[in-house]
Amino acid sequence: MLQWKDSVRETYYDILCIKEDASHEEIRTSYRSAILSYHPDKVQQNTSDPRSGSEETFLKVQKAWEVLGNPRSREIYDSELRASRDDTGVSEEVSLEDMVIEHDGQVLELFYQCRCGDYFSVDSLELADMGYKLLRREEDNEVCFEMATMTTTTTTDALPASVVLPCGSCSLQVRLLIGSEIKVPIGDRL
Repeated sequence: MLQWKDSVRETYYDILCIKEDASHEEIRTSYRSAILSYHPDKVQQNTSDPRSGSEETFLKVQKAWEVLGNPRSREIYDSELRASRDDTGVSEEVSLEDMVIEHDGQVLELFYQCRCGDYFSVDSLELADMGYKLLRREEDNEVCFEMATMTTTTTTDALPASVVLPCGSCSLQVRLLIGSEIKVPIGDRL
């Protein structure tokens, strides 16, 4: 039941932009808001780009509601989610400050070297799909996370989160800690 996209874990809670301890009413409210925002008929009226990804998001929102809207399936899903977060496969926790950051003009790429010599990696597009924007703030000469929801973005009051990144070659994983308070000077990192 867990969703994986380009080696970055996205949960149904992430899709609906709710906390994991959300009530049934909060889940339903978020689902209704998201389904109206991403309904294909409504999106076609608001955008000329048919490749906007809204249909895929619409289907993800529907699936998230199917699972989280039913107490029994939510219980099973939560159990699977807890098991997937078991730290037995996570070799260490890293933060933005620990990552090597490369900028290719449009995308920020984050790398962390594994014991085997390969890298754990994720880019700003993958993180954006998860609702975590990685911003390059030139006025402050730094890189930071911005937490995004379906309707708003904020760099304050965001709860810390994490993303598990697998190594490109071996079975090790690291947990990238995401928090809006983390800021990295650009300097020689880019």
